[in-house]
Parts: sequence; C-alpha cells; structure tokens
Amino acid sequence: MGLYDRDYARGNSYAYGTASRSEAQIVSFVKETYKLFAASMMAGAVGAYIGVPMAGAIQAMIWPLFFLEIGLLIGLQFVKRKPGINLLVMFAFVFMTGITISPLLSYTLGMNGGGVIVGNAFAMTSVVFGSMSFFAIKTTKDFTSYGKPLMIALFVIIGFSIINIFLGNGMLAMMISGAVVFLFSILVIYDTQNIMAGAYETPIDGAIALYLDFLNIFTALLQIFGVLNNDD
Repeated sequence: MGLYDRDYARGNSYAYGTASRSEAQIVSFVKETYKLFAASMMAGAVGAYIGVPMAGAIQAMIWPLFFLEIGLLIGLQFVKRKPGINLLVMFAFVFMTGITISPLLSYTLGMNGGGVIVGNAFAMTSVVFGSMSFFAIKTTKDFTSYGKPLMIALFVIIGFSIINIFLGNGMLAMMISGAVVFLFSILVIYDTQNIMAGAYETPIDGAIALYLDFLNIFTALLQIFGVLNNDD
C-alpha cells in the first residue's frame, strides 16, 4: 500500500530556502532528519511485527486501515510544527504502514523459503537505498529540480496500478513493481539532496520522504522476489 502514500502533501516544504539557513543549521537539520528516519524505521518494523500474526483480520480491513494511514499522513502536515503531537502523529503513521504491509509479509513468510525472501528483499532495499544516498552526496549533478517529472512518473505508475487491480495481469504487476523500484531509487537521490540542502520545512518532512522511499522500494522488491520464488 505504500506506493499511494508517497505524495505526502509537500505544500510549503520549500518555504525556507537554503539562503535563510546557515551551514550549522543545515547540519543540525540533516542530523535531526536522519534520527527521525531511523526512529521511523523502527516504528514501522514494530507495526509489521505486531501485524503479521493478525494478517487475516488486517487484510479484511485493509481499506479502512489504508484510509486511516492516509488521514494520519495528511494530519501530520497540520501538526508537524507542534512539538510532541507532531512526533505522536508521525509515529502513528509509520506504525500504520507496518500494519498495512503485514498481510504481504505474512503471505511471503508462508511461502517456501519465505524468511529468506523477506531477508533478501530487505537487504537489497538497504543496498539500493544506501547506494543512491551515497551517490546523491557525491555526485555533482543536481537532482533537486526533478520534482515535477518524478511526480508525473509517480502518478502514471499509480494509474497503471489501479488499472491492474481490475486486470490482475501478473506480467504487468511485475513491470509496475520494477518501475516502482527504479522511480523510488531516483527519489532517494532527489530527497537526499533536498535534505542536504536544507530545503524541507521541517526534519519530519525529510524523514517521512526517506521512509516512504525505503518502504516503496522494499514493498516492490518483496513482490518481485515473491513472484520469482513462487512455484505456483
């Protein structure tokens, strides 16, 4: 479900440009962003751990839970500058993403070698995420102006995903998952460079951007690896 969460209502995320921030402020901003990202990863993992044993019940309620997840994400935009409640809503959101991905995790874990598949998907996601982050820091190419074409590509993928809900075409699903991995790999570069430039309004914006990049790559790779290792 993560794919539909990526457009996180950026709104005024560029309200404070780099010109209004000193280098020390940007360094502090980046450190806080990555601390929140790491904490978000743990909260999402807790949600998935709790959700897997209840995967059947969660699957039956997946759409209400998904809309709750979206509601929390939208609500976060209104409280992100309010200390205390902003972290509460942020962690509630990432916890819910763990809950909503748990049916896919449960299904995969139930396959032959399911634990290995999940482990490989997570390891590959970490490699992709780390490599793209390193590239974003080291490259001299500026990706921060790519926001509009990246969002257009995202909406195209979402459109094909919705179409395939009705078609149920396995090959198209694999192609969509591959496109998701590619798109969100580029988004890791885009978001990392914006974070390093201090272009996000709050560290929460940057942390959620990175978290959704990681989540969508992981979900797509989990689906790809699951299909490739499915004997049916």
